[in-house]
Amino acid sequence: MPDVLKAPLVVEFPFTRSLGPVQRAFFTGLREGVVLGARTTAGRVLVPPAEYDPDTAAELHDLVPVAATGTVTTWAWNHAPRTGQPLARPFAWVLVRLDGADTALLHALDAPGPDDVRTGMRVRVRWAAERTGAITDIACFEPYDGPPEQPAAHTGEFENPVTGIVAPARLDYTYTPGRAQSDHLESLARRKIVGERCPSCRKVYVPPRGACPTCGVATGEHVEVGPRGTVTTFCVVNIKARNLDIEVPYVYAHIALDGADLALHARIGGIPYDHVRMGLRVEPVWTDGARHPDHYRPTGEPDADYDTYKELL
Repeated sequence: MPDVLKAPLVVEFPFTRSLGPVQRAFFTGLREGVVLGARTTAGRVLVPPAEYDPDTAAELHDLVPVAATGTVTTWAWNHAPRTGQPLARPFAWVLVRLDGADTALLHALDAPGPDDVRTGMRVRVRWAAERTGAITDIACFEPYDGPPEQPAAHTGEFENPVTGIVAPARLDYTYTPGRAQSDHLESLARRKIVGERCPSCRKVYVPPRGACPTCGVATGEHVEVGPRGTVTTFCVVNIKARNLDIEVPYVYAHIALDGADLALHARIGGIPYDHVRMGLRVEPVWTDGARHPDHYRPTGEPDADYDTYKELL
């Protein structure tokens, strides 16, 4: 039996958002060591604060400080922390209702083990050594057996308020392709591009999906396509991606390989970005030791006629 293909994959991007008056005060307060909530028209204090009353949809403006101590309302033990999480050692995810608040805040609790965590336990904020105006200014919560702390008096007005935050989003997982894509990847390692034909409609799919999305039947007949193809549509990328050593701007395109009925996507190189066009004929470029083409470049052939690829846009 051949080895099962698998590879670690990371989807990561920074999410940048500007802050309205309520969130601006909340994050600036964290920078200053103050936790602020928003009071609703019914008198409930929401932490984290919301900009609109969840019951009436009224806009909220009344900001009130709450204590840095609180009570765990529910929890789950995280035995294997991932990259970027609050603590590098096992910890508990907890919902904490801070003293003076009516809702709970999600964060990490630093505890020796799951036997040391319980609903109803008292905890306190552990502030980060350096604070910038982000939720990470709360490093975590820690067990606390003292009296409730009094919230610091504050109006919610600060000098040099935080006007925006960058929240990194990251997903780590292991990808294991099925039979069809494994065959496709193994063929790429031999510098061949192989798809599969639907036994019903006779379309050739590259990359193969294992089943025809039109007919709903399994595919299995291997068909070698390309390696040349036609650019059907494209976009110009002007934002440099982290950990990707490609100068911007560059072009990412959908390419209909000769003999395929589904366009794949790949980077276009070997031509100025503003010379790429629909109908451009291209071929793959392989680098030493690579298991897949690095990019596609122009072949020098005349552009393909629009009617030959219009159904693949």
